[in-house]
Amino acid sequence: MAGQETRMLLLGAVALFEPVNGYQIRRELLSWQVDRWAHTNPGSIYHGLTSLTGQGHLRRHDLVDGGREVAVYELTDEGRAELERMLVQALETVNLYETSAFHVAFSMLPLLEHQQVVRSLTARRVELERTVADLAAGKPGDLPPHARRSVLLWLDLAVAELAWLRETVEEIKRGELDAAWEPPADDPGWQMNADRDKYRALLDR
Repeated sequence: MAGQETRMLLLGAVALFEPVNGYQIRRELLSWQVDRWAHTNPGSIYHGLTSLTGQGHLRRHDLVDGGREVAVYELTDEGRAELERMLVQALETVNLYETSAFHVAFSMLPLLEHQQVVRSLTARRVELERTVADLAAGKPGDLPPHARRSVLLWLDLAVAELAWLRETVEEIKRGELDAAWEPPADDPGWQMNADRDKYRALLDR
Protein backbone atom coordinates (compact mmCIF):
# COMPACT_ATOMS: atom_id res chain seq x y z
CA MET A 1 0.00 0.00 0.00
CA ALA A 2 1.13 3.53 -0.75
CA GLY A 3 2.58 5.72 1.99
CA GLN A 4 0.85 8.18 4.28
CA GLU A 5 0.99 11.08 1.83
CA THR A 6 -0.51 9.07 -1.02
CA ARG A 7 -3.27 7.69 1.22
CA MET A 8 -4.24 11.22 2.24
CA LEU A 9 -4.12 12.47 -1.34
CA LEU A 10 -6.30 9.64 -2.66
CA LEU A 11 -8.88 9.85 0.12
CA GLY A 12 -8.84 13.63 -0.09
CA ALA A 13 -9.24 13.72 -3.87
CA VAL A 14 -12.21 11.37 -3.66
CA ALA A 15 -13.72 13.50 -0.88
CA LEU A 16 -13.34 16.64 -2.98
CA PHE A 17 -14.79 15.27 -6.21
CA GLU A 18 -16.89 12.19 -5.36
CA PRO A 19 -18.27 10.31 -7.13
CA VAL A 20 -15.16 10.33 -9.32
CA ASN A 21 -13.36 7.85 -11.55
CA GLY A 22 -9.76 6.73 -11.19
CA TYR A 23 -8.52 8.48 -14.32
CA GLN A 24 -9.86 11.81 -13.08
CA ILE A 25 -8.16 11.34 -9.71
CA ARG A 26 -4.84 10.52 -11.36
CA ARG A 27 -5.06 13.49 -13.73
CA GLU A 28 -6.01 15.87 -10.92
CA LEU A 29 -3.24 14.75 -8.59
CA LEU A 30 -0.60 14.89 -11.32
CA SER A 31 -1.71 18.45 -12.09
CA TRP A 32 -0.70 19.20 -8.48
CA GLN A 33 2.76 17.72 -9.28
CA VAL A 34 2.44 15.32 -6.35
CA ASP A 35 5.22 13.18 -7.81
CA ARG A 36 7.62 16.04 -7.00
CA TRP A 37 6.68 16.99 -3.45
CA ALA A 38 4.46 14.30 -1.91
CA HIS A 39 6.45 11.09 -2.51
CA THR A 40 3.58 9.87 -4.71
CA ASN A 41 4.46 7.57 -7.58
CA PRO A 42 1.88 8.08 -10.36
CA GLY A 43 1.91 4.32 -10.94
CA SER A 44 0.74 3.73 -7.38
CA ILE A 45 -2.50 5.69 -7.71
CA TYR A 46 -4.69 2.92 -9.18
CA HIS A 47 -3.15 0.36 -6.83
CA GLY A 48 -3.80 2.72 -3.92
CA LEU A 49 -7.47 3.10 -4.88
CA THR A 50 -7.83 -0.68 -4.99
CA SER A 51 -6.13 -1.08 -1.61
CA LEU A 52 -8.23 1.61 0.04
CA THR A 53 -11.36 -0.03 -1.35
CA GLY A 54 -10.27 -3.39 0.07
CA GLN A 55 -9.69 -1.75 3.46
CA GLY A 56 -13.21 -0.37 3.50
CA HIS A 57 -12.23 3.29 3.15
CA LEU A 58 -13.58 3.66 -0.40
CA ARG A 59 -16.65 2.27 -2.14
CA ARG A 60 -16.29 1.33 -5.80
CA HIS A 61 -19.19 1.44 -8.24
CA ASP A 62 -18.83 -0.17 -11.67
CA LEU A 63 -21.01 1.91 -13.97
CA VAL A 64 -21.77 1.96 -17.68
CA ASP A 65 -21.36 5.47 -19.04
CA GLY A 66 -22.40 5.82 -22.69
CA GLY A 67 -21.53 2.20 -23.42
CA ARG A 68 -18.21 2.47 -21.61
CA GLU A 69 -17.52 0.72 -18.31
CA VAL A 70 -16.09 3.01 -15.66
CA ALA A 71 -15.10 2.48 -12.01
CA VAL A 72 -16.33 5.31 -9.80
CA TYR A 73 -15.27 5.89 -6.19
CA GLU A 74 -16.88 7.38 -3.10
CA LEU A 75 -15.72 7.61 0.52
CA THR A 76 -17.25 5.32 3.10
CA ASP A 77 -17.99 6.58 6.60
CA GLU A 78 -14.85 4.74 7.74
CA GLY A 79 -12.84 6.43 4.99
CA ARG A 80 -14.11 9.86 5.96
CA ALA A 81 -13.14 9.29 9.59
CA GLU A 82 -9.71 7.95 8.56
CA LEU A 83 -9.08 10.94 6.30
CA GLU A 84 -9.95 13.41 9.07
CA ARG A 85 -7.70 11.55 11.53
CA MET A 86 -4.78 11.62 9.09
CA LEU A 87 -5.27 15.28 8.19
CA VAL A 88 -5.39 16.39 11.82
CA GLN A 89 -2.34 14.33 12.72
CA ALA A 90 -0.34 15.67 9.76
CA LEU A 91 -1.28 19.28 10.52
CA GLU A 92 -0.34 19.02 14.19
CA THR A 93 2.86 16.96 13.89
CA VAL A 94 6.07 19.01 13.57
CA ASN A 95 8.94 17.30 11.79
CA LEU A 96 11.50 19.76 10.47
CA TYR A 97 13.23 17.08 8.46
CA GLU A 98 10.17 15.76 6.60
CA THR A 99 7.32 18.15 5.81
CA SER A 100 5.52 16.49 2.90
CA ALA A 101 2.69 15.10 5.08
CA PHE A 102 1.97 18.59 6.38
CA HIS A 103 1.90 20.03 2.86
CA VAL A 104 -0.51 17.30 1.73
CA ALA A 105 -2.80 17.98 4.68
CA PHE A 106 -2.66 21.75 4.11
CA SER A 107 -3.69 21.21 0.48
CA MET A 108 -6.81 19.43 1.81
CA LEU A 109 -7.72 22.19 4.30
CA PRO A 110 -11.25 22.78 2.87
CA LEU A 111 -12.19 19.23 3.92
CA LEU A 112 -11.93 20.11 7.63
CA GLU A 113 -14.32 22.26 9.63
CA HIS A 114 -13.13 25.81 10.25
CA GLN A 115 -12.73 25.37 14.01
CA GLN A 116 -10.79 22.12 13.55
CA VAL A 117 -8.38 23.89 11.20
CA VAL A 118 -7.81 26.64 13.77
CA ARG A 119 -7.31 24.09 16.58
CA SER A 120 -4.87 21.97 14.59
CA LEU A 121 -2.78 24.85 13.26
CA THR A 122 -2.72 26.45 16.70
CA ALA A 123 -1.48 23.15 18.15
CA ARG A 124 1.19 23.09 15.43
CA ARG A 125 2.20 26.65 16.27
CA VAL A 126 2.65 25.74 19.94
CA GLU A 127 4.74 22.69 19.05
CA LEU A 128 6.80 24.68 16.55
CA GLU A 129 7.46 27.38 19.16
CA ARG A 130 8.76 24.66 21.47
CA THR A 131 10.94 23.28 18.68
CA VAL A 132 12.42 26.69 17.90
CA ALA A 133 13.15 27.30 21.60
CA ASP A 134 14.88 23.91 21.89
CA LEU A 135 17.02 24.55 18.82
CA ALA A 136 17.92 28.05 19.96
CA ALA A 137 18.86 26.78 23.42
CA GLY A 138 21.23 24.15 22.03
CA LYS A 139 25.01 24.36 22.12
CA PRO A 140 26.04 24.52 18.45
CA GLY A 141 29.57 25.41 19.54
CA ASP A 142 30.01 21.79 20.65
CA LEU A 143 29.36 20.55 17.11
CA PRO A 144 31.69 20.26 14.11
CA PRO A 145 31.53 23.39 11.94
CA HIS A 146 29.50 21.76 9.13
CA ALA A 147 27.02 20.26 11.62
CA ARG A 148 26.69 23.65 13.32
CA ARG A 149 25.76 25.24 10.01
CA SER A 150 23.15 22.52 9.45
CA VAL A 151 21.56 23.22 12.83
CA LEU A 152 21.43 26.93 12.03
CA LEU A 153 19.68 26.11 8.74
CA TRP A 154 17.01 24.04 10.53
CA LEU A 155 16.56 26.86 13.03
CA ASP A 156 16.14 29.46 10.28
CA LEU A 157 13.61 27.25 8.50
CA ALA A 158 11.67 26.67 11.71
CA VAL A 159 11.60 30.40 12.48
CA ALA A 160 10.39 31.15 8.96
CA GLU A 161 7.63 28.54 9.19
CA LEU A 162 6.58 29.87 12.58
CA ALA A 163 6.16 33.38 11.21
CA TRP A 164 4.20 32.03 8.25
CA LEU A 165 2.05 29.86 10.52
CA ARG A 166 1.15 32.69 12.88
CA GLU A 167 0.06 34.84 9.95
CA THR A 168 -1.86 31.96 8.36
CA VAL A 169 -3.79 31.18 11.57
CA GLU A 170 -4.84 34.82 11.86
CA GLU A 171 -5.97 34.88 8.22
CA ILE A 172 -8.04 31.75 8.80
CA LYS A 173 -9.60 33.22 11.94
CA ARG A 174 -10.59 36.31 9.93
CA GLY A 175 -12.10 34.10 7.22
CA GLU A 176 -9.72 35.38 4.55
CA LEU A 177 -8.89 31.86 3.32
CA ASP A 178 -12.58 30.97 2.95
CA ALA A 179 -13.14 33.23 -0.05
CA ALA A 180 -14.84 31.55 -3.01
CA TRP A 181 -12.54 30.65 -5.89
CA GLU A 182 -13.32 29.29 -9.33
CA PRO A 183 -10.87 27.65 -11.75
CA PRO A 184 -10.36 29.13 -15.23
CA ALA A 185 -12.82 28.24 -17.94
CA ASP A 186 -10.53 25.64 -19.56
CA ASP A 187 -9.82 23.80 -16.30
CA PRO A 188 -10.61 20.04 -16.41
CA GLY A 189 -12.40 20.46 -13.09
CA TRP A 190 -15.47 21.78 -14.88
CA GLN A 191 -15.75 18.49 -16.79
CA MET A 192 -15.31 16.64 -13.49
CA ASN A 193 -18.30 18.56 -12.12
CA ALA A 194 -20.40 17.57 -15.11
CA ASP A 195 -19.30 13.94 -14.79
CA ARG A 196 -20.07 13.99 -11.07
CA ASP A 197 -23.65 15.02 -11.80
CA LYS A 198 -23.89 12.26 -14.39
CA TYR A 199 -22.50 9.64 -11.99
CA ARG A 200 -24.91 10.76 -9.29
CA ALA A 201 -27.80 10.29 -11.71
CA LEU A 202 -26.57 6.80 -12.62
CA LEU A 203 -26.35 6.02 -8.88
CA ASP A 204 -29.87 7.44 -8.32
CA ARG A 205 -28.55 10.10 -5.96
